[in-house]
Amino acid sequence: MSLLHLSFYSTFTLSGLGLAFHRTHLISALLCLESMMLSMYLALSIWPIENQVTSSTLTPILMLAFSACEAGAGLAMLVASTRTHGSDHLHNLNLLQC
Repeated sequence: MSLLHLSFYSTFTLSGLGLAFHRTHLISALLCLESMMLSMYLALSIWPIENQVTSSTLTPILMLAFSACEAGAGLAMLVASTRTHGSDHLHNLNLLQC
C-alpha cells in the first residue's frame, strides 16, 4: 500500500470516526461528511491516472456535483433547524416531536 492510498483511507476513516463520535452540532456532522466526500473525490481523481483508464475520468466530476448538492441541502437544513429550534444541537432535533 502506498503512502497516497494510506492517506486517503486514513482521511476517510478519521472523518467517519468524527461523524460517529462528535455528534453534538449539525455543522460538525456536515463538516465530517464533506471531508469524507473530499477524500473520496481525491481518490477517484487519482485512480484513473494510476491505472491509465480513460473511461472513468468523468466519475469524479459527477461525484463533485453530488457533493455540492449534498452540501447545499445540508446547509439549508442547518438554517431551517436553527430558525425553528434556536440552535444547531442535534439532541434538540427529535423526529417524534414534529
